[in-house]
Amino acid sequence: MGHVEQRAMTRADLLTRLAELIVARRPAHTLRVAIDGPDTAGKSTLAAELGGRLAGVRETILASVDGFHRPRRLRYRRGSLSPEGYYEDSFDHDALVLSLLRPLGPGGSGHYRTAVFDHRGDTERVEPTRHAGEGAVLLFDGIFLLRPGLRDFWDLSIYLEVSPDVAVRRALTRDVELFGTVETVRERYRRRYLPAQRLYRAEASPTVRADVVIDNDDPLRPGLRRWPSGPARVTRRRTRPEGCGGCAGAVSGYAPAFDIGRRGWPTRRRTTSSQRAGWCSPIC
Repeated sequence: MGHVEQRAMTRADLLTRLAELIVARRPAHTLRVAIDGPDTAGKSTLAAELGGRLAGVRETILASVDGFHRPRRLRYRRGSLSPEGYYEDSFDHDALVLSLLRPLGPGGSGHYRTAVFDHRGDTERVEPTRHAGEGAVLLFDGIFLLRPGLRDFWDLSIYLEVSPDVAVRRALTRDVELFGTVETVRERYRRRYLPAQRLYRAEASPTVRADVVIDNDDPLRPGLRRWPSGPARVTRRRTRPEGCGGCAGAVSGYAPAFDIGRRGWPTRRRTTSSQRAGWCSPIC
C-alpha cells in the first residue's frame, strides 16, 4: 500500500521528501522529471528549489517548456483567446523530444539542448549542445506535460494542483505588467488559460497519471495527495530507441500509487483535438 499523508506539511518537509524520492531513482540514463500543473501553480519555483536541494548530490539540468514555443503566427492561428490554440498550438513537442527528452532517455546520446526558441523575440534560439553526466537529473517544468505524445518520456512526474480561483488571484498579482490591465488578465484566464486546462484534464487526466500530486493552493503548507508506493521505479536499459513502437514502458516498472481524490476543477468534453517570475507566467 502507498503511504500518503492527508494533511498539510511544511514546504521544507515536502522538498525533503521529493529530493529523497529523486535521489533514490537511478536509471541507466538521465532521470527525467516532469513538473506539471496549471499556470501560476508554482512549477518553476519548485524546480528551482529542488535544484538547490540536489546541488552537490546529483548533476541537475533545469529546463522549461518556455524554451520550446512555436512561432507566434502558429500559437495564435486560432485566435489569441482560443483555449484550443493554447492547448494544441503553443509548444513544439517534436523539438522537445528530439532536442532534450530522447537524447537523455534510454539509448540516447546524452547530448542535449535545453531550448530551441526565443518566444520574446519570436526567433529561433541557438543553444549550445551539452552532455549529461552519469546519474544526472532533468527537472523540467511546464504545462500539459502529461499529454499523449509526451507522457511516456518522463521517468517521474509531479503535478501541482491549484484551484481556478487561486490561479486567477495569483495571476492578478503577477501578470498585470505582462498583459497591461487587470481586465485583460481576467479575460485571458477566463477565455483561454482555464478552459485550456479543462481540455487537458479531460484528455490526459494528469492527476491520475502523475506519480506525485501536490495541492499547492498554499505553497507554504502544501498537501500531499498522491505518492508512489512500494520500491522506487527501476528502469533497465533499452536496446531500441525510446518511442519506437510499443517499447515505451515495456521494460520499466512503476510502483503503484495511491490516489486520494480529485479537486474542484470544472470539466467539459473536449471538442477538438509560462516566464520564470516566481510562478511560471503564461506568455502564449
